[in-house]
Amino acid sequence: YRRAGAIGYRILGPDPDGSRPDSTTPLWAPPPDTPGVFCPICRWEGTAFDGPGHVELTLCPACGSNGRDRFLIWCLIERVDLHRGLRVLEFSPRLGRAYRDAMSAWFFYRSSDFDERAHRGNLRLDLQAIELPDRCVDVILCSHVLEHVPDTDAALVELRRVLAPGGHLLLQVPVLQELTTSPPEPEAHDDHTPVFWRFGFDLTARLRDQGFDADLLCPAGLVESVASGRNPWPTWSGEFDVPGLLDGARVGDVADDLVVVADPATSSRLGFEPAYPYLTWDCRVTA
Repeated sequence: YRRAGAIGYRILGPDPDGSRPDSTTPLWAPPPDTPGVFCPICRWEGTAFDGPGHVELTLCPACGSNGRDRFLIWCLIERVDLHRGLRVLEFSPRLGRAYRDAMSAWFFYRSSDFDERAHRGNLRLDLQAIELPDRCVDVILCSHVLEHVPDTDAALVELRRVLAPGGHLLLQVPVLQELTTSPPEPEAHDDHTPVFWRFGFDLTARLRDQGFDADLLCPAGLVESVASGRNPWPTWSGEFDVPGLLDGARVGDVADDLVVVADPATSSRLGFEPAYPYLTWDCRVTA
């Protein structure tokens, strides 16, 4: 896969000449020690990502990944023992056909999209009633999908059911505020998919109630802000209640749930700045 003259998906897929990786090709190699920025999905290097410093708008010019795409794959790299036998299921992958082909070159990979408004997959699965056998998947990638599902608990029961012992659910939702609420008025994302829930930190407890061991992954900048008691972002994206998030993270056990997966240097290199929009749950099933 090539775009704008850049290299292809070398980490999570075939080499640029289209060949399938062999058994000696490492699934992951650390970024080269060079200045600038680096995409962990396609290994593009440059002086800066395209677009403003926003989780959705800071784009890799080679593969088109935005910040949350890169953070999801970074969490996969950091938290999962990657090998070619992994059974990976991704719900509504934002990136296109080349990305899905690349993932399929490395893993037993399937993708699903239920309403097929903005994404495509080779399965069509309802998160509230997943038509798959018990314990049949090792890794589930679910980014910005759960907020569009009416019955959260039904979806969590199903995700737990199909995940094999020792497996990981890497779950991203927009964490816009401290506690989960429904939108005060009808809300939809750009693909016109309705939003049923605006999630908060209390999602951790709900995940644990459904039998997951859950950690809340984030860049170091968020933990540093919570620990210091100050907000280093004088301006922030309007949909996020950043002061409320930071105050909420200092209450109860939320700070103890935060696990850093990207130090400041890595966050700068991979484009995880500012740190507050990158919360991702690693939900594990005890082996």
